[in-house]
Amino acid sequence: MMPQNDSTPAQPGTPAGAPAGAPDQAQTSALVPDALQGPHERLEIFHGYMGIFVVSFLVTLIMTPVMRRLAVANGIVDRPSSPRKHHRRPVAYLGGVAVFLGLIAGIFFSYIAPHLGTFGQELVRFHRTRFQHVDLGVPHPVPLSILLGMTIIMLLGLIDDVVGTLPRLKLAGMCVAAAALAMDNVGVDVARGVLSPTLGAWLNNTDLRWMIDLPFSIPLLGSKLPLDLVYWSGTAIIAIAVLGACNASNLIDGLDGLLSGVTAIAAVGLLIVALTLASSDDGPRDSQRIVLCMALVGACLGFLPHNFNPATIFLGDAGSLLLGFTTIVIVLSLGDQGKTNLVLAGLVMYSIPIIDTVLAIIRRKLAGKSISEADDQHLHHMLKRALGVKGAVFALYGIGLGFALLGIAMSLWQARITYVLTLLFASYIGVIAIKSARRRQLELAEQAALAAGAAIPAPTPPAPRASTQTAAAEPAPAATFP
Repeated sequence: MMPQNDSTPAQPGTPAGAPAGAPDQAQTSALVPDALQGPHERLEIFHGYMGIFVVSFLVTLIMTPVMRRLAVANGIVDRPSSPRKHHRRPVAYLGGVAVFLGLIAGIFFSYIAPHLGTFGQELVRFHRTRFQHVDLGVPHPVPLSILLGMTIIMLLGLIDDVVGTLPRLKLAGMCVAAAALAMDNVGVDVARGVLSPTLGAWLNNTDLRWMIDLPFSIPLLGSKLPLDLVYWSGTAIIAIAVLGACNASNLIDGLDGLLSGVTAIAAVGLLIVALTLASSDDGPRDSQRIVLCMALVGACLGFLPHNFNPATIFLGDAGSLLLGFTTIVIVLSLGDQGKTNLVLAGLVMYSIPIIDTVLAIIRRKLAGKSISEADDQHLHHMLKRALGVKGAVFALYGIGLGFALLGIAMSLWQARITYVLTLLFASYIGVIAIKSARRRQLELAEQAALAAGAAIPAPTPPAPRASTQTAAAEPAPAATFP
């Protein structure tokens, strides 16, 4: 059955001009304070959702040491078995589980806060919009499909951290998480913003929907097969985005505090965009984006003190995949109203994992290696050799902040200059990284050649052959002393 619009016939008593299915004034006034009714300033909306950040931060901060003890007790640790790893002692995994608990706690708190009376409404105050409707007692809560996807992704990483798993199984699980998003139309409308103005206008069918006549009848469908090109294209975009973001985040999780800090910076940028959209009453996912951003920032900052150099616990695959998934969900939701420029701005904010992944693919192809083969030529590896662990992390924080500011500028002004600056910024990073990787490969090749030459002793030249007669005629030289 193809997805249908959320709109339903207007109920009696619905105010004129309100969207179909919207509740009346009395239904939402108990959940949304009068002070926050209608469009508001970004800072005012931000203050209303601060409780979600606090809950996510505290839960992650407290649960991280608990997960560390559990990991050490069960031997779930990362041992420095490779030269690429900078730590010299075993470090516990399961940090991703603590981050997951913080995220879920913040989102769950957004569900129950309206039912906690004055105390709950002081901690979480949902702003009211013209798209208002109430589900689970909460105005536009985070869909359960997102929680399902987060849980699947975390469990996939956890299994890999504890016992290991096949790459095909991880890919299949990521596809299931992406399918859960598609079922709730999270990110599907990104395709609408791309296809409708171009292909839809050319075909004179902006909805890109068709009913195909069948020569026979199918149960539940009848004799007509519905085809929604936007939905299926959007589903493909979601799958590609989820696979790419999860693996990109996993690739840069190579230094203490790097991924959690970079994700927090990007999430702050995404939060500013989400608040801007909410202040202009953009659509029904305004509050969902803010809740996810608040929970993500809180979880990352709660984990960062434990993970910063010298780290006492690592994210593991459970955490790196989860952070990538949560970030890309927020980015895709920016295109809920077909605004693909906002999706592009969100991708710019999270450019460090994307650039590093693209460079890794190019670098390994140029070297004739498999794309999945690990190496020590990532951005953080090159910076670590020059600046040390903390210096490399702070340098990438600065680069991430630069991309976040560019993304915010793209979302606010949509000026061409921001696109040009982003292109220049990313291009310079890419070219410098490729040059450094090639130089490193040449140095390693020269070292290998010198080592091979030193291992084989040089042949000694043969002694000159003297005639027997001459050797017998000439007496041996007498020993002289001073």
